[in-house]
Amino acid sequence: MDPRILDRLRCPVCGEPLAEATAGTARALRCPRRHSFDIARQGYVNLLAGRAPHSGDTVEMVAARADFLAAGHYDVISAALAAAATDAVGRLPATVRAEPTPDFEAYPLVVDAGAGTGRYLGAVLAALPDAVGLALDVSKPALRRAARAHPRAAAALADTWQRLPLADASTAVLLNVFAPRNGAEFHRVLDPAGTLLVVTPDTDHLAELVAALDLLRVAPDKADRVTDSLGGHFTPVSSAVHRAELALTRPEAASLVGMGPSAWHTDPAALAARLAALPEPVRVTVAVRVDGYRPR
Repeated sequence: MDPRILDRLRCPVCGEPLAEATAGTARALRCPRRHSFDIARQGYVNLLAGRAPHSGDTVEMVAARADFLAAGHYDVISAALAAAATDAVGRLPATVRAEPTPDFEAYPLVVDAGAGTGRYLGAVLAALPDAVGLALDVSKPALRRAARAHPRAAAALADTWQRLPLADASTAVLLNVFAPRNGAEFHRVLDPAGTLLVVTPDTDHLAELVAALDLLRVAPDKADRVTDSLGGHFTPVSSAVHRAELALTRPEAASLVGMGPSAWHTDPAALAARLAALPEPVRVTVAVRVDGYRPR
């Protein structure tokens, strides 16, 4: 693992630093107290302390997301995050702290909490040539892809509802894209000068599909609820809505539904019937909020 990333990781059991160890062909990360965490042959490291409460996105959901994102349909989100992260890193002090070596060279760490396939993390790293990145997710199928998202990125199996396997104040930019938010832990791992970037759907996101396919709807007070959930730890500093109009094939529309939360709540047979009735191209509005927060 890249030492610039390994330097920021911490044992999820005891909080001690981690080091890479090799025994034959097996690789692992170990702490001074001999807690050991296997590195899978696909490249990600399992940093769960115990069992995860759920297994995250399925193989099918991850494949749908990978295909859809690879076609560029959500590049508006990638571009918005890359621009916001570039601005955030530009405001950092010359040296980003990383315990236990405060004089560690300025390689800002970008963490994507709930990274999925790592597509957004890869886009941000492409815009930040001096940064390194870490993808965190609880889905093994997603992490197999995230581990290859960018040459300067690593991936770890971690439950973002629990203590994150990162040093205090180790992270320059924390991404949270359509994923759960752990305000207390996000605050702990962010550098005091760092930035949390949260992407959530705006009220008319995918409105055409929501109406035609009876999908889950965005709560009208979604933005306020997100800010309130972070309010004890963060102060909002920026907000912007980004939009794009898509023209999709029916299979692409099916992938879009299959990669999101409606995949857990929609009857497959009923969904297939509704999709088959849609005229092509399927016109869809992408509307997302990108909100920036600073630690209090």
